[in-house]
Amino acid sequence: MTSQPGQEPRPAARRALSIVAAAALALAAGFPAAMLWTHDIDDDPAYALPAGEPAAGGSRAVAMIAALVARETDEKRWVANDPWFMPGHWLDNMPNFQQGMFAALARVTAELRDQLGRARGTSQDDGDLREAAGLLQFPGDKWVIDLATSPWPQAPSEAQYRRARQALLAYNRRLAAGQAVFERRADNLIATLDRIALDLGSSAAALDQRIGHGVLDMRADDIFFSVKGQAHGYALVLRELEKDFAGVVRERDVATLWRSMLASLAHAASMDPLVVVNAAPDGALFPSHLAAQGFYVLRARVQMREIAAVLAK
Repeated sequence: MTSQPGQEPRPAARRALSIVAAAALALAAGFPAAMLWTHDIDDDPAYALPAGEPAAGGSRAVAMIAALVARETDEKRWVANDPWFMPGHWLDNMPNFQQGMFAALARVTAELRDQLGRARGTSQDDGDLREAAGLLQFPGDKWVIDLATSPWPQAPSEAQYRRARQALLAYNRRLAAGQAVFERRADNLIATLDRIALDLGSSAAALDQRIGHGVLDMRADDIFFSVKGQAHGYALVLRELEKDFAGVVRERDVATLWRSMLASLAHAASMDPLVVVNAAPDGALFPSHLAAQGFYVLRARVQMREIAAVLAK
């Protein structure tokens, strides 16, 4: 029988209520802890290629793109597409960092397809690079279920990126075996740097449009961490691309400029304030983290253009 109004709940009911209350308390305490455990931004500028990668004759830049994809989708957790009931869904900075980085990886892979991985502009592009470039452009927020697209389960974002990694590794194996093309010409390197410089210019413009929206601007950290991820991806891939083009870099004597460019990108990528503050650039009391980051992005872009100009001579 149920308890009458004004009567104490029976022992079984009290136990059930206690269990429900304990479960709710555990969930309330455990969810933030799970969020902290999931949050993992790796902006180490010294991140190195796995041992043995790439094989002799392969591209170090391609190997780095593949390594970063594996790091973010396998070693860590891809959180940008986590549904609402998972801790990663409620994170903010990590998904923006990951998606900014993968936007940079997609840009470089597109240049591999269009420039570096083909003998001339009129030759056919490489099938593995074509596949990888397309897959890395897949939106980062697609989960297994996406009712806006289909009522049926589908391959989520990280599955698409893993397929891109396999295509990049396949290309590098064929390159090491002499069955693929990687044109180490100065004009190809110039074209690649020009495209990356344009991308950095777009990011600098986005930062500029957001600067000064207020000390407690809740959207400032979104663009800050997206650009941070972008700079991190470019810094690591360009570090390895310099080694791929070691002959050109040495012949045109741009090694010092290249190191300065990498240092600027590393500065933009390593900024890690406890709270992203979006005050005015000339504010007396509070900093403008977006303006500071934008300075290093534009500095890297100028240095990139300078390298391209020297290579063109």
